[in-house]
Amino acid sequence: MAKIQSACIGVCKFKRPGAAGQHCIGCSMTKTQKKIAKKQKKPKAAEAFLALVLAQQAAMGRYAHWRPAYLKRCLKKGAGVPPVVRDAG
Repeated sequence: MAKIQSACIGVCKFKRPGAAGQHCIGCSMTKTQKKIAKKQKKPKAAEAFLALVLAQQAAMGRYAHWRPAYLKRCLKKGAGVPPVVRDAG
């Protein structure tokens, strides 16, 4: 199984008001989640973490921009698109 690309799309801004301000406007991860994502080595664990991020995005809303940006990033890095992202679109 190929390496799973992180959910990060390279925006990394925490500008929303209130509790949402703890989440990146690019990918919805918190700073702590970004640290965890970097440490994911096993593909199954990384895919499960990506599924968690997708669920978080769905619950929070305003992340329609993420999927196209993530797919572009996967293509650029030569990484395959994880099934959890492929099936979500």
